[in-house]
Formats: sequence, C-alpha cells, structure tokens
Amino acid sequence: MKIRVGYEISYECQQPVPMLLMLSLHPSRMPDLLTPHRIAFDPPVAASDYRDLFGNICTRIVAPAGRLSMSFDATVTDPGTPDPAATGAVQHPIEELPEETLVFLLGSRYCETDRLSETAWALFGHIPPGWGRAKAICDFVNDHLIFGYQHARSTKTAWDAFMEQNGVCRDFAHLAIAFCRCMNIPARYCTGYLGDIGVPPADAPMDFSGWFEAYLGGHWYIFDARHNEPRIGRILIARGRDATDVALSTSFGPSTLTSFKVVTDEVG
Repeated sequence: MKIRVGYEISYECQQPVPMLLMLSLHPSRMPDLLTPHRIAFDPPVAASDYRDLFGNICTRIVAPAGRLSMSFDATVTDPGTPDPAATGAVQHPIEELPEETLVFLLGSRYCETDRLSETAWALFGHIPPGWGRAKAICDFVNDHLIFGYQHARSTKTAWDAFMEQNGVCRDFAHLAIAFCRCMNIPARYCTGYLGDIGVPPADAPMDFSGWFEAYLGGHWYIFDARHNEPRIGRILIARGRDATDVALSTSFGPSTLTSFKVVTDEVG
C-alpha cells in the first residue's frame, strides 16, 4: 500500500533560537519513499543534517525572530501487514545480550526503573520470561492507564503515569518500557506516524504516535501498550531510550508552538 505522511508545524520566537529537529523519516524507511524527502521552511533557513548516537536523522537550524513554519509531505510504500508477533520468542539472559542492547536496560529520564522495580517484580515476576511477559506488561499498562490528551504534560514520567493512572501514547510507552527493563527485557522508545489504517477512525486530530520495541529472540519486536493490538502502517521517525532522545524539536531559547498538524492517510 501507499501512505501519505506529513506535517505543518509553526513556532513563534522573540529572538533567533537554535533548534534541533527530529522530523525526518528514519533511515530504515528512506528506501520506501516514492517522493523526495524535503523539509520546507517558511521563511527559508539554513539547515544541516547529522546522525545521532541511535542512528536517527537530526536537523540543525536557527529559527529567526518571528514566525517560522516547517512542513513535510511525502508518500511511502508499506507492506500493509500488521505488526509481527513472535509468541515463542525467548528472553535472553543478561550475560547473553548483545552489548548494544544493554543501554536499553538502564533507567532513563522518563523511565525510572529504580522506582518501579519492586512493583514490576510483584506484578510480572510469576510470568515466565519471554514474549508472554512482555505482552502481559502491555496488557497491564493498557488496562491501568486511561488515555486522554488532557493528561499530557512534558514532565510526566513512567512513575507519574503509574500513580495517576492516565496519559497519552508516550506515557503508555514509557511505563511499559520501564516495566520491561525492570524485568530484564531491553526496551527502546519509538516515535513516528500511525494512521487509522485497518481500524475505525479516531474522533481526534491526527498526531505523531509513540510505541516501543523489545529485544526478544534475537530481534527487536514492536509493542504498543496504548493500542495493544497489531496495527498496520507504522512509519518510523526515530528510536531512543525515551522521549528525551526523540523529541520532535529541542529549542535552545524561548519559543512558542503556534500551530501543529499531522497527516497520515492511506493513498488510493
């Protein structure tokens, strides 16, 4: 299938402000592009890309004083198949894990493994290691948290979401990631596009989505604690330890988000 993805985002700055943007498609999805990959800026600004430590594409700009709009519109091919499930995937002992996965066992800014470890073992310690344990974590998080955009805030952590029992997709992902890490399953945060493809359309504006990947059976597998079912048409933007590593924009000075629109639609 073909999926159209894109956005229109605007900021207002009182003075020139350096910014880091993580709004490009992940390198793994670049071969699927059917149209040029280009972020348009209005007014035009100089922009340069680099790869971060996790392999994501980051864009450096200096936003001018006043209003800056950035937009992107592309068409991507996708197999149109649901997220794969490997119900027999094993959980590796720590000593057998590849070195590059170990960082995804550690606590991070939004995933406080130290505060949630005792709870995690009480909830999931009786479940055999492997795919079933990761799925049980998603089931719990999906049942424990109530979704709502009114529950979003930039400082909300996995512990906060657990205690308040609500959040948005990134909070579902953070709590599930923290629990996985507490149970010795490497887990990493993902952000990208996820449209209402193959499911009833949601009665809410389209947004970017947050999910996670867990390392089981020698592979990274997609898990989504918010939707808690295989979905079609995920288009990855970035991966990291948590939302800190994959922020859509990081401003090094005062800036105000003034407009935000995301598009993710099946074409044809």
